[in-house]
Amino acid sequence: MYPSPIQKLIEQFSKFPTVGPRTAARFVFYLMKLPKEEVEKLIKLVSELQNKITLCVFCFNPFEITGSQSQKKLCQICSDPRREKSLLCVVEKETDLLSLEKTKKYKGLYFILGGTVGTLKKEDIKKIRAKELLERIKNPSNFIRGGISFKEIILATNPTIEGEATVLYLERVLKSLKVKVTRLGRGLPVGGELEYADEETLSSALEGRK
Repeated sequence: MYPSPIQKLIEQFSKFPTVGPRTAARFVFYLMKLPKEEVEKLIKLVSELQNKITLCVFCFNPFEITGSQSQKKLCQICSDPRREKSLLCVVEKETDLLSLEKTKKYKGLYFILGGTVGTLKKEDIKKIRAKELLERIKNPSNFIRGGISFKEIILATNPTIEGEATVLYLERVLKSLKVKVTRLGRGLPVGGELEYADEETLSSALEGRK
């Protein structure tokens, strides 16, 4: 075992996605080699995540609040009057949203699920924002001003086993709603992730949704 301060930090880093104990240990020993001012800078940046970043009340996309925007509750995308308010694209995580935005092919709104369901067990289902999604589709005016009525919900999950299970669950949840539900086209490789797909592939997947 390492000394307690090192071990505790390793355990903390190990909680990060895809980070195991060995990688976490490398992070810690890297930090130990940094000059004090660099460590303090890192601590300040982490602190700013709590103080300057908030989640959009509609889509859960994180955005920065400036002094003049202290009461702002919607992100730049949701508050943009030029966005197509009849389209809602459901993604797993924030990086997927960013990847789709880079294609400049999609002009609607988004919703971030916050994960996937590996199985259809209750404990897995609770990990995603399914209830919040339903509320925003049924009562969008509770979150965004203006006459909003979604005509199409695009399920843009990753083409993985977990992503497919999530789509099947959401299709079942949304079945009772009188709205068109589509999924991305098959231009994406099975087992891949939106975050790593090139813009041309994502554009084709958007255009080929069905």
